[in-house]
Amino acid sequence: MTDFDLSIIIPAKDGAAYLGTLFRSLLKQGDVWDRTQLIFVNDGSSDETPELLEEFSTWFPHFEVLTNPEATGLANARNKGLAAAEGEHIAFLDGDDWLAPGHLSALLDAAHRLGVDFLRCDHTTVEGTKRVRKSAPMSVRNVPLDPRVGILPVYESTMVDYPYAWAGLFHRRVLDQGILHFPENFMTAEDRSWIWRLHLQADSFAVVDAPGILYRRGMTNSLSRIVDARQLDFIRAFGQIFDLVDADPQAEHFWPKAIRNWLAILDHQINRFGASPAPLRSQLRQGSRTISAKIPAELLREEFVLQKHARQLNVSSYLNDASSFVLEMVK
Repeated sequence: MTDFDLSIIIPAKDGAAYLGTLFRSLLKQGDVWDRTQLIFVNDGSSDETPELLEEFSTWFPHFEVLTNPEATGLANARNKGLAAAEGEHIAFLDGDDWLAPGHLSALLDAAHRLGVDFLRCDHTTVEGTKRVRKSAPMSVRNVPLDPRVGILPVYESTMVDYPYAWAGLFHRRVLDQGILHFPENFMTAEDRSWIWRLHLQADSFAVVDAPGILYRRGMTNSLSRIVDARQLDFIRAFGQIFDLVDADPQAEHFWPKAIRNWLAILDHQINRFGASPAPLRSQLRQGSRTISAKIPAELLREEFVLQKHARQLNVSSYLNDASSFVLEMVK
């Protein structure tokens, strides 16, 4: 039995401007700190983060700082935190976000009551003064479920479309089973294959009502706003998803969802990269063709013909055997 009920992993790079809000929100989480391990991964910060951490560390009884001299990316930083985590349960939090009062207490109460492998919860996006509640796409709440029910139906938003690592709580048995780690050396899209693995390989989960996470959007330094080679990690992410699905005994049930997600994200990324330098757009095209070759050809064709014509036009040349998809459109 571990000494800690909870380990919280917080990776951040140059997050000094937001750390005060984050740590003050942690003080409003109820009577959890005697049995909570707080792990901060300083991922190559060059601002005042180290000095602030020294101050904030005195606020909590079990506070550890792990430092990467140079930034390694969110996936690797989270994995570094996981290697140090000793808690029975594990939570993630990004350095520029914060928690509503009592959020951790509510999640821990639910985890003790339900005994599932992992919990998911809603969050609130914050952009300037605008706040919008975002619900986890599962109407059944506060009861244990098979994680596979969170993957389908194909043409609706489901739990694999809600990949946010910080929106939940995880029992350490999924860590011990090797299905909680993030793919190594991913700078973006690290959570896409991660969430599919959890829903395919864990035994139980629940979506619960909790006060929630406040998630900052529109940050000028966010990788989600920068279009460069790091954004191409979504291609590798889908390669991992396709491998997971293909190896699953129920692959035929889940391929259509994985393919539809791929076509939707590919369409979006083609538009994002539209004004990028030619070599970057070439990388996108070649990488997408290579990864789409992992998909069973007939299943890809079946999903392709169900897409709107504008999406078909946009993605057809980015798929393996592109000429056959062009012919499909003119039938």
